[in-house]
Amino acid sequence: MRLELQSFIRYLTTERGLSRNTLESYERDLSAFMNFAEAQGLRSVQDIQKHHIAKYFLHLKQLGRANATVSRCTVSIRSFFQQMTRQGRLLQDPSIYMEAPKLEKKLPQVLSIEETEQLLGSPQPETATGSRDRAMLEMLYATGIRVSELISLNKNDLNLQMGFVRCIGSGGKERIIPLGKLASNAISAYLEFGRPRLIRGEKAADTLFLNHLGSRMTRQGFWKIIKKYAREANITKDITPHTLRHSFAVHLLENGADLRSVQEMLGHSDIATTQIYMHVNKSRMKDVYERTHPRARMQ
Repeated sequence: MRLELQSFIRYLTTERGLSRNTLESYERDLSAFMNFAEAQGLRSVQDIQKHHIAKYFLHLKQLGRANATVSRCTVSIRSFFQQMTRQGRLLQDPSIYMEAPKLEKKLPQVLSIEETEQLLGSPQPETATGSRDRAMLEMLYATGIRVSELISLNKNDLNLQMGFVRCIGSGGKERIIPLGKLASNAISAYLEFGRPRLIRGEKAADTLFLNHLGSRMTRQGFWKIIKKYAREANITKDITPHTLRHSFAVHLLENGADLRSVQEMLGHSDIATTQIYMHVNKSRMKDVYERTHPRARMQ
């Protein structure tokens, strides 16, 4: 089974070009499932039947796993068996009628424009790390790119003269996203002042955003940075690295951007994914109405 898993991960890497985080999720989910199967006395993928998979999901439920976790495991297991069937290693796909649990759709957390300004204004650009942090936060909010895309950027992905950044998203898809003037200025200041003080040798010569060791910034490193500035800005909302991406989308729609343009900038393959920000927009309008209209709370 382990050899089949390794072959599947190679397929996801070379044929589908999935990100490292997604690959790790697939491998983690499938390794856990195979551990369970082996504990049931199964020795090969060919031995696994539909009732074995059903028993595994019952096991996850008994462990109290969240629906989101079970749903992700469902996708991993179905993808694995579909590929085994396509390759002729299985005559029949035992996962073919599996259904993922229905997920409660939660609207993403977004910042108000005032909160966004407070967050972006928190880093002190007089220091090398402050200059870097200001540039990273400004770029996230200006472009809506994912944190994984942000930390993967190299210097040659920027065209500050034209005001654009080149981003490679999931599946190796390229998109060109405009940069606002404030973001461009912050990045220019970082390249001139902050980055030369952070770089160590030639190992990360092309890397755009560096940590204090002179290496490429990590997701964990950025997580700590955004949490730090949220505290300094007295923002009580539960901020995640995706919060500025969500705020970018909602603020664009609030100010008249069309959904298709927002979809392209976010890199969503399906516009239905982008439409959730319309629901956030409506929810925020309702909240503003109830808080401000003089007759909204009258009985």
